[in-house]
Amino acid sequence: MKFVCEIFGGLRSGARFNLAALILLSAPLFIALTGCAPVTSTARYGEKPKSEPRKETVTERYKSPDTTTVKPSFENPDLIDEESDTEDYIPSSQRIKIEQVLAQYDTLKKYKFSDPAQANFLDNIFMQIIKWYETPYKYGGTSTKGIDCSAFTQTVYKSAFNISLLRSAREQYTQGTVIDDFEDLEPGDLVFFNTRRRVRPGHVGIYIGDRLFAHASTKLGVTVSSLDENYYNSRYMGARRVFDLATGQRTGN
Repeated sequence: MKFVCEIFGGLRSGARFNLAALILLSAPLFIALTGCAPVTSTARYGEKPKSEPRKETVTERYKSPDTTTVKPSFENPDLIDEESDTEDYIPSSQRIKIEQVLAQYDTLKKYKFSDPAQANFLDNIFMQIIKWYETPYKYGGTSTKGIDCSAFTQTVYKSAFNISLLRSAREQYTQGTVIDDFEDLEPGDLVFFNTRRRVRPGHVGIYIGDRLFAHASTKLGVTVSSLDENYYNSRYMGARRVFDLATGQRTGN
């Protein structure tokens, strides 16, 4: 304080009293001596700072699931994992035209069946294939507005010869007589393919002879493809002969 007084006295003895200089020189010293530095009481007394309470926010991760979402039933294996049924895209120039299907039908009329009724069965199958030809594919569909592979085979066999097939490709795989060899295939046999990750088989079609089969393709709708195409040849699982499953009155719609 003596030092402050000397400074104060020296400034007063001058020509003018310089108040600004007094404040400028004395303020730091005053703070140092009195301990009035601009610090919080928390820091001065060693108290820990109080943390602000954390506000909980609702994020998308913790939102309740949408109960309106409809998921495929695991009771119907044909309607599971549809996204994995990724067929090779076939350019329009390479697709089998309806004229080729009709030509194949004319060829098969010469086929000799052990049971004459089987020839009538094949006639009816071809009529159904032509009726449904180019119907768009629809996941779970069963009508001319859209149909899936197993609904197509189920509808064709029911209409052609009153044969009741089960709904899914996996269930249809359990029906009829097992045909393992390509060479033993006959027109009207069901052919099956491993096209999905979790369901085997994942695809089914109707063999029409000359290594051709009719089916509801996910990309092309109801169409005719060749068993020699690499996609189908590499995924072929076998065939089932279901002609003997005919029950009730044989119809020829």
